[in-house]
Amino acid sequence: MKSAVETLDATKVKLTVEVPYEELKPSIDHAYAHLAGQVSVPGFRKGKVPPRIIDQRVGRAAVLEHAINDGMASFYSAAVRENKLRPLGQPEIEVTQVPDIADTTSELHFVAQVEVRPEIEIPELDTLTVVVDDLEVSDEDVATRLEALRERFGTLVGVDRPAGEGDFVVLDLVATAAGEQVDNVSGVSYQIGSGNMLEGLDEALLGLSAGETTTFSAPLAGGELEGQQADITVTATTVKQRDLPAADDDFAQLASEFDTLAELEADLREQAAQGKASGQAIQARDLLVEQLLAAAAIPAPAGVVEAEVVRHLESEGRSEDTEHRAEVVVQATTALQNQILLDTLAEKLEVKVSQNELLEYLVSASRQYGMDPNTFIKTVDEQGQVPAMVAEVARSKAIAVALRKVTVTDAAGNAVDLSEFIGSDADDQAAESIFAAAQAAGIAEADSDIVFDDEVTEVAADDETTDKA
Repeated sequence: MKSAVETLDATKVKLTVEVPYEELKPSIDHAYAHLAGQVSVPGFRKGKVPPRIIDQRVGRAAVLEHAINDGMASFYSAAVRENKLRPLGQPEIEVTQVPDIADTTSELHFVAQVEVRPEIEIPELDTLTVVVDDLEVSDEDVATRLEALRERFGTLVGVDRPAGEGDFVVLDLVATAAGEQVDNVSGVSYQIGSGNMLEGLDEALLGLSAGETTTFSAPLAGGELEGQQADITVTATTVKQRDLPAADDDFAQLASEFDTLAELEADLREQAAQGKASGQAIQARDLLVEQLLAAAAIPAPAGVVEAEVVRHLESEGRSEDTEHRAEVVVQATTALQNQILLDTLAEKLEVKVSQNELLEYLVSASRQYGMDPNTFIKTVDEQGQVPAMVAEVARSKAIAVALRKVTVTDAAGNAVDLSEFIGSDADDQAAESIFAAAQAAGIAEADSDIVFDDEVTEVAADDETTDKA
């Protein structure tokens, strides 16, 4: 098989492929065997109809079409590997020459246009400096953690006064639109200021006493009429405030294993320091990616972005929402640029994913989905998603390895040691340490539903990784 590549632009190539008859022959034989099992010809058992009879009954054109469709994926994949391309989307394939079954010197010719991962230049990592916030725990940080602990042990007490910020209100809601009731709830407890119900509810409840009613206008937050403006009637049945226990030695003994408040505060200070250290790791990661993106100026393949935007909008039933489309275009473009950067970085650093690292990632992901690890791994394998998981681990590991090579300092210019979170070149076990640190600190990145296909060839993995997973 011969193939040649023509670069159309920074993210698109045209692949011209010539397949000799002998390489297409197995697909032709398979086509005859398949069709022989489908046609019924008097005098021949099913599956035993000879090729010349199939040519008469079905036609050579149908045989060739079947053979070409059957072999196209392997021919295309072989040409991609031969030319070391990294496709990011599905190809547009056009057959330009169909062989003659009777002529063993004839060939199959086709061209494939496909968007590929662009070649980008990543600066030498040892020339980069990342500046993160100082690791300084203030008395306010300790007080905030102590306050949160006291709130966990607080009690709600009814009060005979207008509701204020932070109070809890037991309320009834009735929503009407165009003069008709569209929803109602009763006995719901809501904390003023939380902002997790209806737009404008906080303002409506402020100053409302038990037994009082008010009306305001707001877009509905769910259901078939989500987003439609409605008149909301809210009645406060009870107003409660949270009474906190006194911060003293008795509370320390109630809320922890410590005997005194001083010991509890010392432990909270240590927790705050650990949280800020984790935050430094996350900040360093984000700043490094930001620097690399700015330096690389990565073009995003327009077709891949558009395909993801369409998929995303259709899944939400918002294909005609032009304002939301603009938001999704930005999200998809950013996600794709990040993926291109991290895949390139993984190659530059020659990152490899071990079986244990992959399994650790899969087990962690299964917890996020609330699934049994074995069931989750089996599902991932059956859906052919193992290569995508390998790629994801490689990306996170690439960032960890890259952070070992750049200079990380705080605002005062002091060197920052992130080895607790990113490992070291000696142990090389940091595939997910940054993300684990983020989760431990409660500041992990939100999951994104912007997902692009991964090519198996893009990430170097240990030979037995996918089989054993």
